[in-house]
Amino acid sequence: MEQPLLGSETPDYETFPERPDPQQEQNYIRTLKNKRLFLATFAAVLGNFSFGYALVYTSPVIPALERSPNPALRMNKTESSWFGSVFTLGAAAGGLSAMVLNDLLGRKLSIMFSAVPSIIGYALMAGAQGLWMLLLGRILTGFAGGLTAACIPVYVSEISHPGVRGALGATPQIMAVFGSLLLYALGLKIPWRWLAVAGEVPVFVMMVLLCFMPSSPRFLLSQGKEEEALKALAWLRGRDTDFQREFQQIQNSVRQQSSRLSWAELRDPFIYKPIAIAVLMRFLQQLTGVTPILVYLQSIFHSTAVLLPPEEDAAIVGAMRLVSVLIAAITMDRAGRKILLFVSASIMFVANLALGLYIHLNPQRPAPNTTEALSSAALEGSESGSYLMLVPLFATMLFIMGYAMGWGPITWLLMSEILPLKARGVASGLCVLVSWLTAFVLTKSFLLVENAFGLQVPFYFFAAVCLINLVFTGCCVPETRRRSLEQIESFFRTGRRSFLR
Repeated sequence: MEQPLLGSETPDYETFPERPDPQQEQNYIRTLKNKRLFLATFAAVLGNFSFGYALVYTSPVIPALERSPNPALRMNKTESSWFGSVFTLGAAAGGLSAMVLNDLLGRKLSIMFSAVPSIIGYALMAGAQGLWMLLLGRILTGFAGGLTAACIPVYVSEISHPGVRGALGATPQIMAVFGSLLLYALGLKIPWRWLAVAGEVPVFVMMVLLCFMPSSPRFLLSQGKEEEALKALAWLRGRDTDFQREFQQIQNSVRQQSSRLSWAELRDPFIYKPIAIAVLMRFLQQLTGVTPILVYLQSIFHSTAVLLPPEEDAAIVGAMRLVSVLIAAITMDRAGRKILLFVSASIMFVANLALGLYIHLNPQRPAPNTTEALSSAALEGSESGSYLMLVPLFATMLFIMGYAMGWGPITWLLMSEILPLKARGVASGLCVLVSWLTAFVLTKSFLLVENAFGLQVPFYFFAAVCLINLVFTGCCVPETRRRSLEQIESFFRTGRRSFLR
């Protein structure tokens, strides 16, 4: 049977026909010095740290504002849904702007530019005197998050080499998880205004560090700045390595492409196939339900019978997310992208189905989060019921674990790997635009669907999407492990096999 997937080693199906001698490639990779590469990556992904922090800002803040003694800040359910979802509209606008800024300013300067709306947004929320200031602050921090979500994976991928690109490609997701975990932890200790103030710290650090980091050599070459690109690559790889050889490969790849993408070229399979795969992956990633689950995490735990206080449950889930994405970073270049995507979608399916069934089959009741309620439950002999009240926590932890070890980091990595250089800036912005428009629809409708049909309905829908993700991974997603960006582009350019049938 003819194989539709990448990665076959048979002579009649050579996935990457222009692949250089593997031994020579490995020898070169072993000589590279990665310290500066790691530093440049860390400086960039601080933007993802801020993004992860801002994304879940509403988790502890919405319950606090719904009980606020200040009438100007007190929120009802409709206002809470807008406060939770408007961030995604800002992120969609950020992705739209990235379609222009990524190629106009470059990857590094676009990331630095995102600091401006982020700082203003946090300042508005810290000093909010009315709902409009909170909403505007969410939009601005969302805009910054959408811009960095489109630019940072591209920057990290373009400065990396095949030996570490899988691990470094997971760092945007890792740092986003760190940001979310810090928010959950701080939310247990400090008021919501100071949470906004704390959010500005990583943004300032990112700006300072990026001032000393190089731009992407591939972007510089696409702009005709060969000498500057050579210096940037030498800085990243080490001057006593054979970086000239890698520079020549990048230069040859850039020369095969025109500087700008034309509408006519969108009919070329070399262009539209990787774009279609990247966009559909971002669309399906959001349909798994990750954004509404993270945004309304404490609210979901408030609505279900949980054994621990919702604030503590949220922090535990954040810690599980961090552990899982670290596992993905370690195994991504060993197990491969596709196997992790299969495992990830399977785990998310089980978790969403379990949570939906739990909510459907168990009457919702106030969570026994007080000593008095727990004592009452014990007197009634409801030990088995107490164990059942751990199901929402464990199911959510399982979902986050599945997402964080596959469909979370790998969709970002594959986006930056498979998109052709000439379309990388525009297409990455399009991916983020589609992703966050989808997230807005889901986040805005989540509470409405819960009120109208019950909390179990969204989780049944998310479980069904996870099954679709399994099919999509098997039919359409390429395996890019241990391939250079130039080799991946070479495959799409030859068109010898189509995996979009």
